[in-house]
Amino acid sequence: MQQDKHPGYHPVVFRDRAAGYAFLTRSTATSAQTIEWDDGETYPVVDVEISSESHPFYTGKARTVDTEGRIARFEKRYGGQPGGPSADGSGGGGAA
Repeated sequence: MQQDKHPGYHPVVFRDRAAGYAFLTRSTATSAQTIEWDDGETYPVVDVEISSESHPFYTGKARTVDTEGRIARFEKRYGGQPGGPSADGSGGGGAA
């Protein structure tokens, strides 16, 4: 491997401010801020907006999409237009 070609790979603390969660890992990310970790060492800290502790998918708080309501609104608005595809799949009122 060539020297001075790759970024430094060092321990970094990633902190999720929204969830009050932090974890120590290795990364090429750098930061001017530092934090003293549980082991007594000081590491650079990178603040992130979202992590697995605050992401709705991982926390089980993901919102569900009301597809039935959306379809009903669409059919109410556009359902009875002439010349459109019919419910039986015949393709509508065109001449053969």
